[in-house]
Amino acid sequence: MKALIAFSDAVSLWAARASAVILGLMSILILVEIFLWNTFQKTTLISDEYCAYGLAVIIFLGAGYCLKEKGHIRLTLVLGLLPSRLARRITFFATAVSTVFMVYLWWYLFLMVRATVRYHSTSGTLTHTPLWIPQTMMLIGAACFVLQLAGTTLKTFYAIESGEEVV
Repeated sequence: MKALIAFSDAVSLWAARASAVILGLMSILILVEIFLWNTFQKTTLISDEYCAYGLAVIIFLGAGYCLKEKGHIRLTLVLGLLPSRLARRITFFATAVSTVFMVYLWWYLFLMVRATVRYHSTSGTLTHTPLWIPQTMMLIGAACFVLQLAGTTLKTFYAIESGEEVV
């Protein structure tokens, strides 16, 4: 159990680092676009499209790390008013339900990517970017989030059993 928790934490850290790299690349692309427009009145024609893909990817890749670092919205005020045993149980239940929901979402993201590959779908822009590329990155990010949710569910279960603080 502890190995899965450590693995999920490591994967979330890797995904967050990949997300940071993508954010840096998006920033460079925007700066190039600004420079080209202000200097030569030219455009890359891809910056808005690729930055939109990048935004979707960094959201999915960063979700697991955000959960690991307790950055998601939580009702800590309400949980703090409850007896600790009840708060641990509620946290476990909420995390378990979130994990099941995210597995469901991951499955439908997988079906979307599969259909995109099957039908050779491309973007409706000048680049005709194969949509499976950004969608696959989203699918990987969603898988990382599912893994972190599963690890967090195990942590909360362990907190119920051991009487530790709610994670």
